[in-house]
Amino acid sequence: MALAAGEGRRLRPLSDLRPKPLCPVGNQALLDLALGRLSAVTDALVVNLHHGWQAIEDHLDARADRRPGRPDVHRSREEPEALGTAGALGRLRPWIDGRAALVVNADSWTDADLAAFVAGWDGERVRLLVTPDPADPAGPAEFGPRMGLVASLLPWTDVAELRAEPSGLYEVMWVAAHEEGRLETVGHTGRFVDCGTPADYLRANLEAVAEAGDSIVDADATVSTGGEVIESVVGAGAVVAGTVVRSVLWPGAEVVAGEVLVGAVRAPGLTVSVEAG
Repeated sequence: MALAAGEGRRLRPLSDLRPKPLCPVGNQALLDLALGRLSAVTDALVVNLHHGWQAIEDHLDARADRRPGRPDVHRSREEPEALGTAGALGRLRPWIDGRAALVVNADSWTDADLAAFVAGWDGERVRLLVTPDPADPAGPAEFGPRMGLVASLLPWTDVAELRAEPSGLYEVMWVAAHEEGRLETVGHTGRFVDCGTPADYLRANLEAVAEAGDSIVDADATVSTGGEVIESVVGAGAVVAGTVVRSVLWPGAEVVAGEVLVGAVRAPGLTVSVEAG
């Protein structure tokens, strides 16, 4: 399951233009990247929807048209309110129907190998993939509400107890499993960025550039004579006549001749200047 129902309030004004799961990192929608990671483990894929649901539905429809033969993505639209991480699974119990659940957030960027994360699981304990503790980079973060969560693997026996009401997995499942000794954490030592803010979103794109070893420029973008792209991501239909440095151009955005864009995210009609760590 890719959780995609959130409002994305902290990512504004970017999330005013498109739902956060559809914001591109390395020229791919965050949601597509999440589904790609999940599909390495299972063909039974599901996305929950609330904020921006129509745009995400349209994107999933277009994705299916572009990728014939790939697994269909089940959709769970939550109305009149979003149900949270636990309520989303509670609503899906009839569809999950006895299976374990592998859950990720559709607004995070990572290189996590979910197949490796799932391997060797005993099918009984809650398993969490977490980022290292900043105070102890050699090991996973200590269990708690502020741990950096990459993915969770949940037994059906726990999922079967969830209800379709607004609630979170930490409160209704993980704390109890931890107290009962049925929760294990696995450390993720690779790349991970929670794209919660414009600065984090830019950082995720710069991580994607670092992973690629060069700027990521869509084949349908135009870099004019005299235009320059340095450590940046340039989307389809974007035009670069000036200089772009450590920035992201969304599809259709433009940098005019003589302009130098540094450390920013630009969409048509909008530029968000941020500082990326």
